[in-house]
Amino acid sequence: MLAIGLMSGTSLDGIDAALIETDGRRAVRHIAFRGEPYSDAARAQLAEATTLALTYPRPRASPPLVAAGELITRTHALAVQKLLRDAGAVAGEVGVIGFHGQTVAHRPDRRWTWQIGDGQVLADVTGINTVADFRSADVAAGGQGAPLIPVYHAALAAGLDGPVAILNLGGVANVTLVEEGEAVAAFDTGPANGLIDSWVEQESGARFDRDGALAAAGRIDETVLTAMLDHPFFAAPYPKSLDRNDFTIQPARGLAAADGAATLTAFTAASVAEGLASLPRTPQRLLVAGGGRHNPTLLRMIAARTGLVPQPVDELGWHGDGLEAEGFAYMAVRTLDGLPISFPGTTGVPRPMAGGTVFRPR
Repeated sequence: MLAIGLMSGTSLDGIDAALIETDGRRAVRHIAFRGEPYSDAARAQLAEATTLALTYPRPRASPPLVAAGELITRTHALAVQKLLRDAGAVAGEVGVIGFHGQTVAHRPDRRWTWQIGDGQVLADVTGINTVADFRSADVAAGGQGAPLIPVYHAALAAGLDGPVAILNLGGVANVTLVEEGEAVAAFDTGPANGLIDSWVEQESGARFDRDGALAAAGRIDETVLTAMLDHPFFAAPYPKSLDRNDFTIQPARGLAAADGAATLTAFTAASVAEGLASLPRTPQRLLVAGGGRHNPTLLRMIAARTGLVPQPVDELGWHGDGLEAEGFAYMAVRTLDGLPISFPGTTGVPRPMAGGTVFRPR
């Protein structure tokens, strides 16, 4: 069926919307993609909501979080309309929307995860069956609730000689090891663009380090880097996952702008290298998706620390910017068919599990 996937990541840069045709198994065809950036006001509102959510012991409907959820639902509905217009499609042709929502807090150690956005309202507004709340069942069963995208990675990489590692460099980095068409292992490796973006925004007002230019001009502070790598997360076995705010730019404060960017970029590269080294088998190829694949300085640092040449997934004909959005479209189809989306090797659940809640237009 035709399926739309919607993803708003922890970098708070905007909405990725993708239209694919899939059976939720091996057949996948990319049709259209649209990136819809958030306004500065929307980013500020979402950042404030995220900061507030982390102070709560459990999710609760406080007015700022309710307002942020309404913003997420409204902007995602507009993204669906624009995507359909771009693709020359109509809502009646689409079988399902996979609506991730916006993560404001992720606490699997406390058996909860919190994504804002109203699946029922999105279904009502678009007139399309909508699957949302993808992570809660996994976390309630003792899983990490992340990463979920490995099931889609496995579908895309099914025909490749393995083992293959697929690295997603979003706000947080996660890796999937695919072998013989199955996701053997997956976990978050550490921050990806999140800390770099925060640093650059603080130092220059820019949203990100374009082409890694600022980091390329700086020197890595090895003392700060070593201290940042001395974090219990890296010693923990996988499967494991992160909240975007588990790490901060605080250790780099006091460094020059370029040196801080270089050090935080090296931190991402070093944590990726540690993650790859902990995989059960050494990958033959390292395929890279997400916004971080546009940062040549980061890719050079990853290559130097891993001995693997990062290969943007676009070279295989995959849509590197839309991969996560496509993944939620794919998982939404699997949810309709009662198929699992998380597995013991990817999130740590005790058995393969279905996930997501289906909302039908009223």
